[in-house]
Amino acid sequence: MRPAVTQTRGWGSTVIGVLVLAVMLFPLYWMLNVSLQPSGSAVETPWLPLDLSFDGYATALRDQGRNLVTSLVVSAGSVVFSLLVATPAAYALAQFRVRGAGVVLFGILISQMIPGIVVANALYRVYSDLGLLNSIPGLILADSTHGIPFAILIMRAYLLSIPAEVIEAARVDGAGQIRAFVAIVVPMSRNALVTAALFTFLFTWSDFLFALTLTTTEEVRPVTLGIYQYIGTYVNDWSSVMATAVLASLPAVVLLVVAQRFVAAGVASGAVK
Repeated sequence: MRPAVTQTRGWGSTVIGVLVLAVMLFPLYWMLNVSLQPSGSAVETPWLPLDLSFDGYATALRDQGRNLVTSLVVSAGSVVFSLLVATPAAYALAQFRVRGAGVVLFGILISQMIPGIVVANALYRVYSDLGLLNSIPGLILADSTHGIPFAILIMRAYLLSIPAEVIEAARVDGAGQIRAFVAIVVPMSRNALVTAALFTFLFTWSDFLFALTLTTTEEVRPVTLGIYQYIGTYVNDWSSVMATAVLASLPAVVLLVVAQRFVAAGVASGAVK
């Protein structure tokens, strides 16, 4: 009786898991389904894309292609800038006896709790004086305010697990602090670097608040803001709107699939410490 009961419970758990997964993935399926339909209302869309049409993707690429490129450039720039700042900062907080390190870490945690609208409003006044409104460098700096603190926390948790003897051995062999950091610490921190880079990219790619506050022209407009304004223009042509949403989701999906093993290893290393 016990094996039969165990098998029944196993099937029940599997069915429940499949149902939960189906409910969670249904919005993604509906987005893809609507994007492959001829132009029209989403309410009238059939459950299966029997009459396929790629007109929505053609319209999305024509109207939103520039915004997609802008988002890619801003996201990549934010990742590079955040890691360049966060990696040495995390190394110093992890390996050096920095006076007030606890206060610095507490300040980093507090910065993560500040509402984004407060930061955006403060940056708008400063950007207006510095001429950084409607500029890609301005968006990179703004989005890095999210990426840098998170990257420091992720990187420091991993760097604490690196034995000090490894760095000392490099110093004995004649390497200076900078060379030991670049040649030894950075390669050993690959998993944490990929994890921090991935989450920074996702933060920046999905940003809407900074894009709405710090851009006022069409020359520099991330895809999130483009979709927002697209809905008001093409409210009766949901295939184009959903096609834009699908295209905007692809970079994040590809990066998550490619980097998942590095992310799992990086998070696990930090969690063990």
